[in-house]
Amino acid sequence: MLYQKILFGFGSVVAVIIIIYLFSAIYEFLTQSYHVYYPKKEITATPFDIRLYFEEIIFSSSDGVNLSGWFVPARNSKGVILVLHGSGENISTRLTFIDYFNRKLGLSVFIIDYRGYGKSEGRPNEKGTYLDARAAWECLTGSKKIRPQDIIIFGRSLGGPIAAWLAKEVKARALILDSTFTSIKDMAAELHPYLPVRRFFKFDYSTIDYLKGAGIPVLIIHSSEDDYIPFSHAIKLYNAANEPRQFLKISGKHNDNYIKSEEIYIEGIRSFISRY
Repeated sequence: MLYQKILFGFGSVVAVIIIIYLFSAIYEFLTQSYHVYYPKKEITATPFDIRLYFEEIIFSSSDGVNLSGWFVPARNSKGVILVLHGSGENISTRLTFIDYFNRKLGLSVFIIDYRGYGKSEGRPNEKGTYLDARAAWECLTGSKKIRPQDIIIFGRSLGGPIAAWLAKEVKARALILDSTFTSIKDMAAELHPYLPVRRFFKFDYSTIDYLKGAGIPVLIIHSSEDDYIPFSHAIKLYNAANEPRQFLKISGKHNDNYIKSEEIYIEGIRSFISRY
């Protein structure tokens, strides 16, 4: 009788574990978009707030979505940097980067909001973000008449794979990947090692695969103290990148490393772009 009670109790525990596991898997499957995109709609500031002139540009992706961006020209510009931001941001939260690139590095800046972010229409999805990046490139090389060899593609966090994808599609001057991951499936598998996320996760954002197809100079930036994307991802990206390639190690957590490491960050990028 005692043996049967033990078996019954053990079976109940196993059943509960299985139910929790299945519930977790279903929940992660149904909510995966919310784990990837955190679109901010409100524009809280503009470059005017940091005393920089800018032009608001509305342009369209190839599938007809109207997108928003800012073009911030630099006096005696040393090039143009196309900025692709992370998942929980919009262009109005990236004024520090605009200041770094424009005022301190002498680059004209084109920063855009993906579909669903800021004033851009639509809802974010993986294919759409790639189309948005391509549309930004065509806006620069088309209506702005910027030469491809003058454009640096910059992607931070989620913007990393989008930048790497664009870099394999076009012939830019250089590519900078800041605080990004090898792939979003790798990230999901590390966050949920008990779930078969690689099987059901519908997003790829495979920075490492796109990077292998980019035949331009690459700078990988990452903090050894990053509390969101492990430093090991940056090492793998650097090893996968084609020559010429550089690595810039900084400090600070994911959301403030560029501020904590401001001098190293700016001088590292300055050194890189001065070579290419």
